Amino acid sequence: MKESRLFKIVYFLLVKGRVTAPELAEKFEVSVRTIYRDVDVISSAGIPIYVTTGRNGGIQILDNYVLEKVFFSDKEKQDILAALQSLSVVDNTYEREMLTKLSALFNKNSENWFEVDFGRWGSKTQDNVKFELLKKATINHKAMTIVYVSSYCKKTTRKIHPLKLLYKAKEWYIKAYCTEKEDFRLFKMNRIVECEILDEDFIPVGFPDLQDTEQQNTYNKIVLRFPKETAYRVYDEFKDEELTVQENGDLIAAAYMPEDAWLIGYLLSFGAYVDVIEPVYLREVLSDEAKKIYEKNKP
Repeated sequence: MKESRLFKIVYFLLVKGRVTAPELAEKFEVSVRTIYRDVDVISSAGIPIYVTTGRNGGIQILDNYVLEKVFFSDKEKQDILAALQSLSVVDNTYEREMLTKLSALFNKNSENWFEVDFGRWGSKTQDNVKFELLKKATINHKAMTIVYVSSYCKKTTRKIHPLKLLYKAKEWYIKAYCTEKEDFRLFKMNRIVECEILDEDFIPVGFPDLQDTEQQNTYNKIVLRFPKETAYRVYDEFKDEELTVQENGDLIAAAYMPEDAWLIGYLLSFGAYVDVIEPVYLREVLSDEAKKIYEKNKP
C-alpha cells in the first residue's frame, strides 16, 4: 500500500506542480505527518523532491525532471512509447499530443516505426474516419447505427453494440451485438458505408468464440486446383495445412468456404488459373457466370 501511495504522490506532483502537505494528506487520506515521511522516502530514492515554506510554499519536484530507472527501464519506456504509437495509427490529435508529452517526460524520442492506413486507394480520409468512429464507440461503450451492405448487395440499417475490432485474414471486422437480430454479428469494415455514434451507453459482454467446428457446419468444403504459377497468391490466401503440392507443381487447396456470391467473385478473380474439383456443380455455376461476363464485355 505504501509503495503504491509513493508512486501516486510522484505522479500527482508531476502533473500538479507545487502542492501543500495538507492537500496531499486529504488526497491520499493520510495524516500530514505521514506525507512528510513519504517525502523523505521519495527523496532518499533519488527523486528531486523538496519542501518550501512561506505563503506560496509547498511540496514539489524539480522542474524538468524526467522519470528515471527507479520506475521504468529504458526498454520499458521505449515499449510504452511504441505501444502508444501503435494506437495512434490514424490522425488523432489527442493521441499524438499524449505521445509527444510522454516522449518529453521520458526524455526519449519515439521511433517512427509503425504506419497503418485503413483507407483504400483514393479514399484515405473516409475510411480512416470510419475506423476512428468505430474505435471510439468500442472504447467508450457507445451504441452505433450503421448502414451495412451484405454479400448479396442488400443494404440494411442496424443498431449495434460494438465490442471489439478484429483484424483477420487481411481484413478489418467489428465484433458487435446487433439489437435488431438480438444476436452477435461480425461486420466487415469495408461493407459499413455509413456509421454514427449514438448518445446511448451499453454494458459490454464477451463475444462468443467462433469454433472451427461451428465454421465447418456453416461453410462447405471447397477443393480447388491451382497451377504453380499462382503459388505467390495461393500461399498468401490459404493455410499450409489446406494445401497439397502435386508432382507437377500444381497446388490443391481444400478449405471450408461460404457458397455465396462472394465465393463466385473470388474464384473468378483467378481467371483461367483455377479448376474446381469439389463440389462438381460449382463448375457449372462458375462457367455460367464467366459466359455472362463475356457476353456483356465482348467486342
